[in-house]
Amino acid sequence: MNHAVLLPILVPMLAGALLTALPAQRLRAQRIVCAIATLLLVPLALVLLRQAATGDITVYALGNWPAPFGIVLQLDRTGAMMLALTAVLAVAALAAAGEATARQGRHFHALFQFQLMGLNGAFLTGDLFNLFVFFEILLIASYALLVHGAGRARIGAGLHYVILNLVASSFFLVAIGVLYGLSGTLNMAHLGLRLAGLPQQDLPLAVAAGTMLMLVFAVKAALFPLYFWLPRAYASATGPVAALFAIMTKVGIYAMLRCDALSFGGPQGLLGPFLHDWVFPLALVTLAIGAVGAVATRTLRAMTGYLVVASVGLLSACVAMQTQAGWAGAMYYLLSTTLCTAGLFLLADALEPEQPREDGALVTATRFAGLLYLVGVVAAVGLPPLSGFLGKVMILRATPAPWIPALWPAVLVSGLLLLIAVSRTGTRLLWRLPHEAERVPEHVPAGDEYLDEDHPALARARVRPDRRKLACCALLLAGNVALTVCARPVSDYVAEAAAQMLDRAAYLRVVLPGQRE
Repeated sequence: MNHAVLLPILVPMLAGALLTALPAQRLRAQRIVCAIATLLLVPLALVLLRQAATGDITVYALGNWPAPFGIVLQLDRTGAMMLALTAVLAVAALAAAGEATARQGRHFHALFQFQLMGLNGAFLTGDLFNLFVFFEILLIASYALLVHGAGRARIGAGLHYVILNLVASSFFLVAIGVLYGLSGTLNMAHLGLRLAGLPQQDLPLAVAAGTMLMLVFAVKAALFPLYFWLPRAYASATGPVAALFAIMTKVGIYAMLRCDALSFGGPQGLLGPFLHDWVFPLALVTLAIGAVGAVATRTLRAMTGYLVVASVGLLSACVAMQTQAGWAGAMYYLLSTTLCTAGLFLLADALEPEQPREDGALVTATRFAGLLYLVGVVAAVGLPPLSGFLGKVMILRATPAPWIPALWPAVLVSGLLLLIAVSRTGTRLLWRLPHEAERVPEHVPAGDEYLDEDHPALARARVRPDRRKLACCALLLAGNVALTVCARPVSDYVAEAAAQMLDRAAYLRVVLPGQRE
């Protein structure tokens, strides 16, 4: 048995337990343990990615109890890709956090590791109940990380976030309870086999449970009309936490893809009418709201939150397509938008500090920060030549003919609105004039509204952004450049991953060796 599949869950779990046991005063020891555990996930994810690239589906039966009686983890191309993306985000977010963020509240490093445990577990689990368990682990950790550092804005946003997700989790339990009552199993592959053989009179109940399940995932992904918690929550969180949160909405998208393909039969399955008639229109509305919201915002943090909402709309439209090409485009675009929005959250944290400096100085952008902003927004909006544009092209090419009149104009118009939003925000952040620095110290001469850039008084009134956060932002945005340069092998990989996910018979052969469709 390949025990490496268990390590992405085991490493952060043990690290989180150790960090919880360490005294709160030993912050340096906590940072070292958390850094080692997080860095270990990167080579581990690469090993699993290389293993999954062969096309084999690896199944790990906990306690050596076979499915459907025991708990199984399964590793395929899609899961390995998401593990690698999570590891890269985690390294950048933790490095950007530094000591200052950890000192704002208690147990930051332990919560960070439990968040990683929940994310990795959600990408590896092979049954619905453990998907619920890992969802709850990552959500409980995210509740505390969201309000880390306290403050009225965070507490208010966290309250809405907690209440909505608790309600969604209740419906999650109801849905899997109904499915277990109908099928006698919660293993995703086995559930698909059982649902395919249900009596006709039980099909409406199965469709209702599946629809409820998809609605729960839509809440996690922030699909309209249940998106309202996201912009405020992400804008309130610290920059490193918001950067890690960039992948949380993608967990909902991943769960929709996984459950639709394995449990509900894909394009010919039970949820086709719901996805086509409901999820696709709601995805278009979500895309529009994300674009309009980005135009209406005044800060880079809030604008990036709405960029995440817009990306959720486009990804949800791809889920509704239920085709290999549509899902491949979704996976490529998911990689691109997660990296660039996480990078923009870190950039916002560097350029828009939460607390004003004690000396009253204003953080002003450097040329390097301007370059990072340009790369980030070009990838996020979907302008050529970066990966966001390539992802959108893949999605538009995969759009079914009847949907082209709706999706293509929505993507183009939303892209125009997002371009206006990022242009305005970039102008404000990167081209500040000296007289726009509200917190210039009192010793600046009153009449010098347009002081020369080299004036000593003005030089003392300006400070450069945090270099560590800029470096972490550059690391994430380098991923967008790498996706562009390596577009062909990455697109081939995601195409194979989408085809593998839709091949339910392949999962049945390895998860349940004696069963046949």
